[in-house]
Amino acid sequence: MNDLRITPIQTDIIWENKEANLNKQQITLQKLKGTTDIVIFPEMFTTGFSMNSRNLAETENGETISRLKYWANTYEFALVGSFICNQNDKFYNRGFFIAPGNQITFYDKRHLFRVGKENLSFSEGQQQTIISYKGWNICLSICYDLRFPVWLRNNNIRYDLLIIPACWPHSRISVWDILLQARAIENQAYVCGVNRIGYDPTGIYYSGHSAVIDPKGKIILSTPEERETHITTTLSAEKLIAFRQKFPVLQDADSFTIHI
Repeated sequence: MNDLRITPIQTDIIWENKEANLNKQQITLQKLKGTTDIVIFPEMFTTGFSMNSRNLAETENGETISRLKYWANTYEFALVGSFICNQNDKFYNRGFFIAPGNQITFYDKRHLFRVGKENLSFSEGQQQTIISYKGWNICLSICYDLRFPVWLRNNNIRYDLLIIPACWPHSRISVWDILLQARAIENQAYVCGVNRIGYDPTGIYYSGHSAVIDPKGKIILSTPEERETHITTTLSAEKLIAFRQKFPVLQDADSFTIHI
């Protein structure tokens, strides 16, 4: 298990325009080759947080995933985010982890944001997703999942890094900031939350606040508010292992079963 370089991309999203968003991100990715191991986009990075699932959904063989696979192999790093997926005429806010060599893992958002009527346009996921990459175990979740600590509980130290692509409004950004730190502390894991900026046509404003938190709850990367940016930081495997050995709090955690 070696150190891991991760790069959150905090960006505005062109509403419901997949081609424009893909082209925009390709420009950024070209600059990152050789500098990072994982690049993380916000939630629904090709469309914005749209409930127009039937018209915008793609299959896992569609343009978005095809281009992501090509980028991962061309630029030699993994890509993480979510898109609108159609599977057997059911629609999912589907997270992806796509690494070089066509290593592909998906995660369907478990907690659908009923305040935004996401539950009326999408189907909920049924299982957690843990990915093994470069010696790290990585848990993928999406936005509203952050509010549910039982779902994200690091039972038996299953993961080392929790990644959360999001479209989290500025009106509740203080909650986002606090919960990212809380999830890191209680799970003794690194946490990376990647949020978008800008406005969508519904009038919702997003200010970013993308961040990387270490297992002690310390902010090791924080992006400038309201600015498109990509910043790379390195996660220390040595510090993670040493902290867990010195302070083995998860050995005293309560066991439980989640009923889907």
